Formats: sequence, structure tokens, C-alpha cells
Amino acid sequence: MQDKRKSVPKDVLPENFSTLEELSDFWDTHSSADYEEVMEPVEVEVDLSSSKVYCPVAKDLLRQVRRQARQQGVSTETLINLWLQEKLRASA
Repeated sequence: MQDKRKSVPKDVLPENFSTLEELSDFWDTHSSADYEEVMEPVEVEVDLSSSKVYCPVAKDLLRQVRRQARQQGVSTETLINLWLQEKLRASA
């Protein structure tokens, strides 16, 4: 029996990304499952003692925050932390 699924063309996986944002934007619109044949396994270490905590943010909201951060010349993380500090000070 022949596979009748249509092969969907995919973009070439870039060798390198210039920024973390470029990498994030690429994977927001692509699936790693489409690139399994060109990816190699990697080992990862996780530092659970880090003081950073990561919270999920809606994609459309994150795009707006990234745009705003670029306009202000700061990282997305810095802008979010500044906004949270401002909000907490205002509500205290």
C-alpha cells in the first residue's frame, strides 16, 4: 500500500541563529519532528539551584513584548522584570 500523505516542503534548518529571538521565532513556526534526520542527540545539564523561574506566556503576547523590548533596547527578560517590578510597587 502506497503512502498517500502529501510531502510538505520544509525550510532548511539554519546552521546558526544570530540571536535567541531568531531561534525562538523559527521554532515557533516549525516542528522539530520535521528535522529529526538532520538533528543530533545532545546532553543537557539543568541547574535547579538557579534563581530564575520560567512562566509560560501566550505567543501573541510574547511577540508584542519582544517588539517593545527591541524598541527600548533591552532584552525581553529585562523588560518583563521591569514591568513586574513596577506593577508590584504600584499595588503595594
